[in-house]
Amino acid sequence: MTKQMDKPPVTLGQTVWRGVACRCPRCGEGKLYAGFLTLRPRCEVCDLDYAFIDVGDGAAVFMILIGGAIVVGCALVVEVKYQPPFWVHAALWGPLVLATTLLPLRSMKSLLIALQFHHKAQEGRLTERDPT
Repeated sequence: MTKQMDKPPVTLGQTVWRGVACRCPRCGEGKLYAGFLTLRPRCEVCDLDYAFIDVGDGAAVFMILIGGAIVVGCALVVEVKYQPPFWVHAALWGPLVLATTLLPLRSMKSLLIALQFHHKAQEGRLTERDPT
């Protein structure tokens, strides 16, 4: 038996953990990123080629929507309860926008990559129909 067949299948929980930890979706040990959001060409542990990865802007969209909901909700509560001047809003919500979007962006992108690998998701293809 080969080494790959000896291993039990990876559970969805393990996949999610590998994604959040920014690790290789196959082995869970190799680092996924070379920079902040720059992917490595392949895993340094299991040699998985990362060319299949295509998350696009999905992670950024998720973080904008989630971060926006948090910031707008907090801003509304503060406005209704305290009615501060506009400069206070700018001082409070600017950093919160950065914290709720940029900090989790890396983990969200790697989570989407891990889920893409786990579910073997790939670009849709049209098949040729039988002409008869």
